[in-house]
Amino acid sequence: MIPKLSLHSPRWRDLDGVKAEEVAALLEQLASAAAGGSDDAWRQTWTYLTDGLMDDGVVFDGAYAALPHLVEAAAALPPARTADFWVDLGFIVTANHRPPVPADLRAGYGAALRLAERAAVRSLLEADVPVEACARLVLSCTAFAGHHTGEALTQLSDPRENGLLLVCPGCGSDTENVGFFLVDPERPAFEAPEPPDPARVRSDGHPWGEVAAALREEALGEGWAPFVRVAREVAVAGIPSGTPGQAVLCLVAGVVAVRGTPQPAATELARQLMSLTGHFRCWDCERTWTIADGLAEDPDGARPQHPPARAGTDADGPAATSGPAAPVRTGQAPTRFRQDGNDVLTADGTPWGRIRVFDGSAPGSSGGVDAVAVACLPDGPTLVAGVGDTGAVRLWDAADGRLVHDPLPGHPDRVRSLTALPLPGGRVRLASGGDTGRIALWDPVTGRPVREPAGDWPGGVTGMCPATVPDGRTLLVTATPRGAVRLWDPDTGECVGRLNPYGSPVRSIAAVPISAGHTLIAAADTSGRVHVWDPAVDDLWEPGAAVQLNARALADADHRAAAVASVPTPGRPLLATADNRGAVLLWDLATGAPTGDGLPVATGTGGPPLVTATTLHDRRTVLVAGARHGQRLRVWEPETGAVAHLALDVAPTCLATAGPDLVVGHDRGVLGLPLTGR
Repeated sequence: MIPKLSLHSPRWRDLDGVKAEEVAALLEQLASAAAGGSDDAWRQTWTYLTDGLMDDGVVFDGAYAALPHLVEAAAALPPARTADFWVDLGFIVTANHRPPVPADLRAGYGAALRLAERAAVRSLLEADVPVEACARLVLSCTAFAGHHTGEALTQLSDPRENGLLLVCPGCGSDTENVGFFLVDPERPAFEAPEPPDPARVRSDGHPWGEVAAALREEALGEGWAPFVRVAREVAVAGIPSGTPGQAVLCLVAGVVAVRGTPQPAATELARQLMSLTGHFRCWDCERTWTIADGLAEDPDGARPQHPPARAGTDADGPAATSGPAAPVRTGQAPTRFRQDGNDVLTADGTPWGRIRVFDGSAPGSSGGVDAVAVACLPDGPTLVAGVGDTGAVRLWDAADGRLVHDPLPGHPDRVRSLTALPLPGGRVRLASGGDTGRIALWDPVTGRPVREPAGDWPGGVTGMCPATVPDGRTLLVTATPRGAVRLWDPDTGECVGRLNPYGSPVRSIAAVPISAGHTLIAAADTSGRVHVWDPAVDDLWEPGAAVQLNARALADADHRAAAVASVPTPGRPLLATADNRGAVLLWDLATGAPTGDGLPVATGTGGPPLVTATTLHDRRTVLVAGARHGQRLRVWEPETGAVAHLALDVAPTCLATAGPDLVVGHDRGVLGLPLTGR
């Protein structure tokens, strides 16, 4: 019998989550099912009850009191009927946020895990489980056994859909490989890991003996037998806690090969899972680790590796030894920088430049910034404007980061878009757009509003940019998530035109000059498509000078744009498109064709993209790319392919450039840093 907290104990009132009466109702249904009753009632109640055990990855302490009761009742059911239950329990046991087990519940909870391990292994051997559910079940079994490899359950719950995301045990950087599970490695690309220490065997008795007997060396095909032998040794030992994660993954893959259904799919997934026994190289700290250690949080005994030689090439299957994904030329190592207080240092500690923390941007001062814009005054300094939740626009001198005006109030709402408008006669205006759809215009010289916030567009204003048309006017372009793209005369405040005839919801918008007095407008919609419009034409359906991007090139690159930006180059400005995986492509808007190699999928910078570009004093073009809240930026020279990696101590929310300097809006304010060394 498992030690259990009585369902009548007043202690339940002190526990968060599930209540004793809810547990009692499920126990009654489980007892009925064990006696030959209907299966459906308890499954529905269990699904409902899990919300009281865990919510959004957070386990309630009431789960520790409930699980001994539930595990004992579920273990009494026929093994073939409980596979889903054990998988659900595995997600609870490996959840991201688990409070310590209360002292008075530890004995019962520990005994429940041991019983769950035995019952779940029995289900693994007797149930006909679809292949991916089989992988989840065996990972749950390893979690019940107390091994940290079970923490990979959430990561590998749907591997073909989610790809592979590894966390460096040394520096904490993410390394992403979205295509890892898209290739079937028919033969291993590296040698099998070392078998576990034969002297380490669980002394408390374990249920893995029959699993060891079921593992067949030929199950995965030619070349995989050494991996299966490692799996068998792990099973014989009962997965003791000190077993290397690589060896435990051999067991996971081997079990999927012999127990998953249908068999061809099981063999393919098993080989992909077996490839997880290789190594990866962190793109940031450049040390090599086992993939198994990258799958677990704070894995026991993780240390940098010297991986064995590969038995094949990357073309043979999923890259088991993944180096940095930066697009450097052959033989060229990426440059790496890091923030150290207010300094930028190279990897060896050499000072590179000084970070300017803009006044009023210190931690705890005014909160985060959602949008920044740079205004170049003809007879004055270059100013940086920033705005966020408060709706108050701040203006700083880009050279030293000091505030040049008091915060400019005016928006009653959060502001997500900001742009500078260079107008005829040397005038410059700032435009801002809020969540309620209101648009305001400011004079950066005086720090006063030119026009009070007006408009009330559903969905708010999510993007802004200036548009120059051949008749000499500069117009303000605004976009909304509902697809309304409007042209405004900044002097009169009147809407003078519309773009986006299809009404696609817009996620990002940018102006790309094609001549001295003519810009095109590019936009990325929420489906990843890119649209190009000419604001100089009156008819929505007339293309004018706009050429759409090559659809075949977009499809071949599997590129779904989430951000767009103009890139100045010595020849003609290009359009940059960035996707959520970190890839950046460059496009010639004269032809709609891609140009150059692009910046491939990033490791450590995937997510909602941020991208900006500038020309340095020596006429080199650089593009800066990263992800919102990602802390990692890449500085790329498209002409040479050189890439520098920059690790910040803040989480970027928006980017802009002021000449050779990068302006970073982040979760605590604004900072500036040089794109060239001292």
